[in-house]
Amino acid sequence: MDTKGAHASIQFRVKHLGYSWLVGRFNKFEGQFSYDATVPENTTIEMKIDPASIDSNHAERDKHLRGENFLHVRKYRVSKFVGTGLEVLPDGSMILKGDFTLHGHTKPIQIQVSEIGEGKDPWGGYRHGFTGFTTINTSDYGMKSVLRTEFRQIELFLNIEGVRQ
Repeated sequence: MDTKGAHASIQFRVKHLGYSWLVGRFNKFEGQFSYDATVPENTTIEMKIDPASIDSNHAERDKHLRGENFLHVRKYRVSKFVGTGLEVLPDGSMILKGDFTLHGHTKPIQIQVSEIGEGKDPWGGYRHGFTGFTTINTSDYGMKSVLRTEFRQIELFLNIEGVRQ
């Protein structure tokens, strides 16, 4: 999986006080996946995210988000997703199921996945790209007192591109 940021990204958005969206991304992550369209249920994926790499384009806010009230990156240095299954729906979209660890808590989640495309690249390789979306609740991950209930949902947007090995 491309983790250099050229063809992959992990972005988020969360309502800010109900007046606007706070958007950002995680700059450091790594992972790998295996996907075979003929046997999609055998798909495997594992991703690790460095929560300290959060970037909302505002240094003071990022410092606050890394602190004890939110991500507490000194204590929880890694977040990760481990896939447990892939379901292909009749319309061709997919549901990726897995366990997501954030802030020291692991919970099952589902990611809505769409295939972007696949094919030979100009360098002799073969690439395959996907996009995904999910929503998580901060209270599920032990961040209960930080935000009012209506602002605890975080939307995550994932874009990955793999090169066949």
